Amino acid sequence: MKLVLNRSFETSVERSDRVIKVAEAFGLGLESRKFAVLDNVELDVSPGDVIYINGQSGAGKSVLLRELARSLHEAGQRVSDIAEVVFEDRPLIDQIGGDSMAEAIRLLSIAGLSDAYLYIRKPSELSDGQKYRFRLAKLIEENADVWVADEFGAVLDRVTAKIVACNLSKIARHYGKTLIVATTHTDLRDELAPSLAITKRFHDRIKVESLHGE
Repeated sequence: MKLVLNRSFETSVERSDRVIKVAEAFGLGLESRKFAVLDNVELDVSPGDVIYINGQSGAGKSVLLRELARSLHEAGQRVSDIAEVVFEDRPLIDQIGGDSMAEAIRLLSIAGLSDAYLYIRKPSELSDGQKYRFRLAKLIEENADVWVADEFGAVLDRVTAKIVACNLSKIARHYGKTLIVATTHTDLRDELAPSLAITKRFHDRIKVESLHGE
């Protein structure tokens, strides 16, 4: 599926007395400005692709991820975003896998929750990293066409992040799901084995590497 992404913003500065004084003192312009974050970015995305978006904080990774997810949704794909996953304050094992205990344990294990002690805990009793992994398990369970995870693995230690990345990419490919992750971390490339590696730089600068078949 060929996609073309465009996204721009217009900025303006509130002209308070202090703002005007700073502008005058340092020679700053206060006119409104329009700047492009994505300018005719062409991507070819297929089911089962893993898309790894890297870049510094503030470079526009999240904008790219959202625009890509929106475009896929408009193309008829069902998109699930980890940021929108909700859960109840009752034991994890009761919130996932439907009527199948085996399926519940499988999903939790894929997300890096393999300790039986955690299965009987409530989300309120988990660390931030454990909650994140539970969100991943719920994301996988939704069985959407596209899985989206911004700030992927940010609250996980690097060893756990690598394990989760490897598991998630394997199951996405196995079931033909498109996985899109964005992160400042550059150490997950081997584990994710992405089909597309995208480096988002400031303004509209972007580098896209197609790694299909590697």
